[in-house]
Amino acid sequence: MRETQVGQRQPARAVSASVMDSPFGVRETGARVRQMDGVQMSEAVAEKAPDRSEELVRLLKLEERREPAVAQVATWVGLGIVEGRLKPGQDLNSVELSHRFNSSRTPVREALMLLESEGLVEIRARKRPRVASFTAERVREIYFVRKHLLALVGSLAAERVTDADLAELHERLDVMKAYAESGDVDGYFWGHVDLQSRLMRIAGNEVLAGILDSLALRTLVLRHASLATEGRLTASVADQIRILEAIEARDGELTAMLLSRATDAALAAIDLSALTPST
Repeated sequence: MRETQVGQRQPARAVSASVMDSPFGVRETGARVRQMDGVQMSEAVAEKAPDRSEELVRLLKLEERREPAVAQVATWVGLGIVEGRLKPGQDLNSVELSHRFNSSRTPVREALMLLESEGLVEIRARKRPRVASFTAERVREIYFVRKHLLALVGSLAAERVTDADLAELHERLDVMKAYAESGDVDGYFWGHVDLQSRLMRIAGNEVLAGILDSLALRTLVLRHASLATEGRLTASVADQIRILEAIEARDGELTAMLLSRATDAALAAIDLSALTPST
């Protein structure tokens, strides 16, 4: 398996700055600025930057695993797949993974089987496990379902949002703007995941959240692939601003429509050839 470094968050360090100039409109000015993953953002904004492994840990229920190596391998491989460093069709060498994590092959196999159950890895008889691929038809099916589910989330969130919720959503959007300004696809992507997770909590429908979670890991790969295409960060920021404005106006119908349109735009941006097995 090709040696690949999955990005880990670097410790934040404070630097001085008088103004956070941003074409995306980050609202903090005259504040101390923090360096986070190579991106300058105000300290108040940086505190809201999501942990890039948190969503994988939650969806895979890794905190319930007794063997730490299983969680470590699953997180490393999962992040590599989601963020595109491990490509569709790429072999996953269990021996090399066991050496990397100083473990036996048993937790490596468990981690890969866990990722297989979520559609991120393919395990075939007498062949090495490999990163899963997607057909164009499957991608369209996933996005069709996701579009309608997110419209429901938006409609409910607009009805139930509080002023405190809105303040928190603005803070999360500021994090995303800072990452978008710097061209940090990974940072923006995880910020977007965090923002939509917050919207689901505001919507307050556990059944709806459970259905979205059942698709979540497969859609993470697709969502990252969409945002990685040229011009998508700028377009996505504009979409998120409009969606938040509709939520702030408590307009559920408009919020649902904007989320549906944003999901269609995300699908249209995906390079489907990049999600087929590499040769």
